[in-house]
This record gives sequence, C-alpha cells and structure tokens, in this order.
Amino acid sequence: MAQLQFDVGTADIKDLVIAGWTGRDLDALNHHIEELKAIGVQPPSKVPIYYRASAQMLTQADTIQVLGGDSSGEAEPVLVGTTERLWVTVGADHTDRKVESYGIAVSKQMCAKPIGRAAWRFEEVEKHWDRLMLRSFIHEGGARVLYQEGPLEKIRAPRELIAGWTGGSLRLPAGVAMFCGTMPAIGKIRPSPRFEMELEDPVLGRKLSHGYSIESLPVVS
Repeated sequence: MAQLQFDVGTADIKDLVIAGWTGRDLDALNHHIEELKAIGVQPPSKVPIYYRASAQMLTQADTIQVLGGDSSGEAEPVLVGTTERLWVTVGADHTDRKVESYGIAVSKQMCAKPIGRAAWRFEEVEKHWDRLMLRSFIHEGGARVLYQEGPLEKIRAPRELIAGWTGGSLRLPAGVAMFCGTMPAIGKIRPSPRFEMELEDPVLGRKLSHGYSIESLPVVS
C-alpha cells in the first residue's frame, strides 16, 4: 500500500499498473519498439500490455536511489482511481535499462516510480484529453535538454486502457494507479542525473509538473 498526498487530497494505492506499448500510431509504436530493441529490449507478446509493480514503488520524493548507472525515466500521464472520482497526474516509469534487456516485467520492479504532487479531476480534461501535451527534460552537459514531447493523441485513450485492464469496465477501481504510456525519446534513450516531466493543458491554461534527482549507488560483487 502507498499513500499519495496530492493538492486535492489523499489517495491510498494498493495496485500499480503500468500500461506498455500504448501508441495509437503504428509508425510511432514501431519507432519506440526499435529504439528499445537497440538497447536489447525484446518486443512484447501483445499490445497494449499491462505490467504490474509493487504499489510501494510509488514515490513523491525529490530524489530516488538506483543501483548503477543504467536507469532512465519516461514521462507518463497517470490515472488514479479513488472512491469519489478519477484523477490524473504525471509520473515517471523510471526503469533499469540493463535489466529491461532481459526482463521487462522484472525491470519495472527495480526502480522507484516518481509521481507528481498535484492532480486534476479527469472529467475536467476528458473531452480534450488528446490535446494535453506531455514533456520531459534531462540534464546533460550542464544544460536542461528536452527529452520527450508529444500530444496525448499519440497514445491510446484512457478509457480504452482502463477497459483493457479491467476486462471491459470503463471505471478504474479505487486504489489503482495506472501509468498510461509514454513518448519516444528525442535522440537515444539515456540516463541523466535529473529527470523533469510535465503535462500541459493548453485548453485550461495549466500544467502539472514534477522533477527528481537520481542518485546512483555503486554496484559491488
């Protein structure tokens, strides 16, 4: 169980679901498959696919610790189910890429999953969901560099992802957090000492954002 503190209230999460390979556009999806194959990650058995990870991996901390230097973040919209309503925030599926090359499901459990401290009511953005913009930034060479960017029209609709996991229900159960997919990296997938992400709503003129630093622990044998 993980307890998340948002600006709109508290959410107790008992199930963490990471929807993978969620691209609507087959060309973009194949591009993401190819960029992961380039680092040794094999294609999934089906698309989309729903990976599970421990809810305790969710964190709203400013720093996470990882083992070695082979991990990197991916910005994603995140749906959070509560008894009152469905919320949306932004998170990072931080993943150990070395482990991912031989076991995607295992890699999902290797790193903490940072998530934002602010959330929106899903019903406020559902009608213009496709226009929301997802971005991430990394720090390299002393500069803040754009790492991912794209509208949510490029990934599957949230109700479709929910139905795919629940077996047909369009309602995300209370206590479930679902990561909904990501955008391809600009350039190659690579680590960074800091990762920042944002979800922009150009219709209502607002933005969800969160950032965290990565502390790499030494690998000893």
